[in-house]
Amino acid sequence: MIELRDVTFTYPTSALPALDAIDLQVGEGEFLLVAGETGSGKSTLLRVPVRLVPHHSGGTLSGRVVLAGSDVTAAPPYATASVAGFVPQDPESHATADRVLPEVAFAAENLGVPPSRLRKRVEEVLDALAIGHLRDRRLDTLSGGERQRVAIAAVLAAQPRVLILDEPTSSLDPQSAEDVFSSLVRLRDDLGLTIVCSEHRLERVGAFADRVFHLGGPGVAPLVASTREAFGVLPHVPAVCELGRTLGWRPLPLTVREGRSFARALDVAPPAAVRVPGGEPALRADRLRVTLGRREVLSGVDLELRRGEVTAIVGRNGSGKTTLLRALARLVKPAGGRVRVDPERVGYVPQRADALLYRERVADEVPDPAWLDRLGLSGLGSRHPWTLSAGQRLRVALATALARDVDVLLLDEPTRGLDEGGKRMLTTVLREQAASGRAVAVVTHDVELVARLSDRVVMLAAGEVVADGPTAEVLGESLLFSTQTSKVMGDPRFLVPRDVVAGVGVP
Repeated sequence: MIELRDVTFTYPTSALPALDAIDLQVGEGEFLLVAGETGSGKSTLLRVPVRLVPHHSGGTLSGRVVLAGSDVTAAPPYATASVAGFVPQDPESHATADRVLPEVAFAAENLGVPPSRLRKRVEEVLDALAIGHLRDRRLDTLSGGERQRVAIAAVLAAQPRVLILDEPTSSLDPQSAEDVFSSLVRLRDDLGLTIVCSEHRLERVGAFADRVFHLGGPGVAPLVASTREAFGVLPHVPAVCELGRTLGWRPLPLTVREGRSFARALDVAPPAAVRVPGGEPALRADRLRVTLGRREVLSGVDLELRRGEVTAIVGRNGSGKTTLLRALARLVKPAGGRVRVDPERVGYVPQRADALLYRERVADEVPDPAWLDRLGLSGLGSRHPWTLSAGQRLRVALATALARDVDVLLLDEPTRGLDEGGKRMLTTVLREQAASGRAVAVVTHDVELVARLSDRVVMLAAGEVVADGPTAEVLGESLLFSTQTSKVMGDPRFLVPRDVVAGVGVP
């Protein structure tokens, strides 16, 4: 269905190619996972078959591009629309309507689908992605994860033969992510849909993908292998694969179910309990209520953020997490209650971190070069922020917040677009910030990150705090937000692979 032959592409502002002599074949009905570090060219690669590269990006492309048997090397984007659908990394910036129903119908309607068939298609994809209850909502009232599912539905309603997705679960909670991939695999099995998907959270997609195409960046040949083979050699893999590789499980498990069959035979000592630091409060919310339009999004939230502590805020899509963070930053006026903090002492990085970047050069956004070095942005100071990858732009925005003299750091989905190496670097930096006496709060759906990073977890549901306690306690008692390691071991005390490895006694 997709064939790239010796494809090389260079952006107009870069001297080095983003893609270098890429050869790739994707068969009909195949699910291909595109992986690689931030900035390795994944998003660029996904845009080539649908001609967004180079037609929208500019730059120079050479080689041959074949889609569904037709040479589309010189074709404009609209020529591929009836065959391939593309879901971008930032669906918020690609909306065409103000409400869900017309947004989902837009692409199919423009392809000439008759009204009598259009409504049926729209309702079917809304049901498939479990967002039928959103059909009459305004897009600007949706959470990031809800917007992401609406964007996928809009593409599926056009019934493409090829579906290309750029980090489709970056804003989805764990259950929603699994539901989306399960729906897509069902379409692949029933209709022969070909799926190409880039994703950093490999634990979410590893069980569904047939093959992996791993981009190593300039000068490094891509790795192309079955998912099991690839996860046996890649540097960063899902927790169940990390356990399997460390403990010598063969064949390498890809799923929790496969991992459990090995874990039953382990004789492992449980990890010691970890004490929550708990310093003085740097921010306090009392009976906080927020109403957006006619909806009460937060209902009487009481919350303290304490110095020296990293707090993870979790919950299903639409539970009020982003609204809570914005209210704590004094960016949303409460309908009731109060937030006790000096807004000048709060650093805030929104879910769409691009909104913070408006200067011509990265160095102008972050005058202190030490923070560029600390966040892996060395050598990018002269670049325009918008020429960077999504993950790199997020790190630039994070650097602007970290460089300020603040008491509280609030970060909304800070790992969106970050590879595993970037997440580990972020973990180290935020732990250092907490150790220096700041209070750090992170909204995230990445439970593996929560397990490594946070001292405490606050869980929201329907705008209310339903759990607040030490990370091991809250995650361990959760069906939805437990880690892969906890599920494999069947014991909530084990959060991450190192807990098991230490208990087994492997050096």
